[in-house]
Amino acid sequence: MKKVLVWLSWGVDSAVSAYLLKSAGYDVTAWFMINYLAPEWEYCPTLDDIEEAKKVAKFLDIPFFTFDYREEYNRKVLDYMYEWYKKWITPNPDVMCNKEIKFKMFLDEAIELWFDYIATGHYARIESKDEVFHLLKWVDWNKDQSYFLAFLNQFQLSKSLFPIGHLQKSEVRKIAEEIWLPNAKRKDSQWICFVWKVDFKEFLEKKIKHIEWNIIDTSWKILWKHKGVFYYTIWQRKWIEIWGLKEPIFVIKKDIEKNELIVWTASDLALYSKSLFCNNLHFIANAYNFPIKAKAKVRYRQADQDVNVLDLWNWNIEFVFDEPQRAIASWQIVALYFWEELIASWVIE
Repeated sequence: MKKVLVWLSWGVDSAVSAYLLKSAGYDVTAWFMINYLAPEWEYCPTLDDIEEAKKVAKFLDIPFFTFDYREEYNRKVLDYMYEWYKKWITPNPDVMCNKEIKFKMFLDEAIELWFDYIATGHYARIESKDEVFHLLKWVDWNKDQSYFLAFLNQFQLSKSLFPIGHLQKSEVRKIAEEIWLPNAKRKDSQWICFVWKVDFKEFLEKKIKHIEWNIIDTSWKILWKHKGVFYYTIWQRKWIEIWGLKEPIFVIKKDIEKNELIVWTASDLALYSKSLFCNNLHFIANAYNFPIKAKAKVRYRQADQDVNVLDLWNWNIEFVFDEPQRAIASWQIVALYFWEELIASWVIE
């Protein structure tokens, strides 16, 4: 009987994952990671989520433990995030969370405790062939989370299970309701992994001083004032509070030297580019020789885009898209696919 440590959150996906593993004959233990607790004067539902996870573990009759990872999380994820935002670079903390916490620290702890595998409720699939592990998209492409798992390696994949990878979201909900899981009707979380439901702007302002200055359009006309450029990323619309415009406006550039935010409508050509550059690639299973003709995406839930990948010199990589891409943002992640398989990824330079 294989032993599995399940990362049990308050959500229905990890709960159904634990149920499916137990039904399949695994020896299942549940683990709740405490990554962030807000001060008393802020709303943070972590303690409520722990109680919800306890109910699930009790219902499934599996052991339940909590582990306090706040110190490690602060050092490996939050400090990383703060430092990048201070440089006006928008990082991708979900990818870093998976790389450094869920599939590194969590996995290391599981191995030390003699577990054979870890399991999560991620929307992705793992398939092995000839002792090589391949990371595949989820069956419901609209919610596929392989993009957030783009930095996993062969060892991590070999020790990980995604029990709901073969199910549509509607099937996951149906299972939860049919077995009367306590959290069967809880809504999905839309919050990034570490902040939970804390106000994100307030969260950043704790350590980053914001300096107000101009929001301008592409003709250099001053439209309004921003509250700190570090809040924004390319193509962002949220927090641009300018009234009376006929069309929605988006961030197209951040001028660091002038502390200016440049914005305009979705049709602006400044938002589009046919290429991007990386200084390396992380191959998940097999390495490939260049040039490569494949599919790529530069943000979560973007439709796959046709691309040619070229090695210019000494692992300086260029992605050349067949069609101009909207809002390619530096320091975000580009993920490369062959059909359903995520084969490589790296940070956009």
